[in-house]
Amino acid sequence: MTEKELRHAIVRWARSLFERGFTVGSSGNISVRLEDGGFLMTPTNSCMGFLDPDRLSRLDAGGAHVDGDPPTKERPLHFAFYEARPSARAVVHLHSTHATALSCLADVDPEDAVPPITPYVVMRVGRVPVLPYARPGSSALAPMIRERAARHPAVLLANHGPVVAGPSLEAAVFAIEELEETARLLIMTRNLEVRRLTPEEVADLDASFSLKG
Repeated sequence: MTEKELRHAIVRWARSLFERGFTVGSSGNISVRLEDGGFLMTPTNSCMGFLDPDRLSRLDAGGAHVDGDPPTKERPLHFAFYEARPSARAVVHLHSTHATALSCLADVDPEDAVPPITPYVVMRVGRVPVLPYARPGSSALAPMIRERAARHPAVLLANHGPVVAGPSLEAAVFAIEELEETARLLIMTRNLEVRRLTPEEVADLDASFSLKG
């Protein structure tokens, strides 16, 4: 895609996420890595339902702001994913209801907060660790993400919400949607006896679809 096409794709997907209730108010942010090594990001304090493609933040390969409105304060977590995952072309961070609720629960497994209850969460998301709480925009998030992101394309920020990286903007959006839907299922079935996919079934998915992370 050209930069112009990517600008419009960011606006289109952001509006879709907003209109379907995956993010509210001025929460959530999206970034895309460009062919020249630079980045497009949603601006700080912007609503994902009402973005202007010409006002998206443009940053150079070193992360310096060069054009558009000031970038999201969450840019350290975006850059940490790009540094740890050279194949990542997009990062999406939301405050979606069920995934955020899952990030607030004290009894979830911090190494695997989203157990394999459906094949698609295994295929699109994989294991999802929960990172310790840090205030939004804190530089403390970056080293924690870099430590995990090479092996995990998705994480939950404790008491904050999900972040997902993908090889394309579409793939990152689909993955974070799958994460939110699975979190909803997990909360709906809490305290019920749930059948999880077995290690053999997960291995079969890995062999069939070449899963990574």
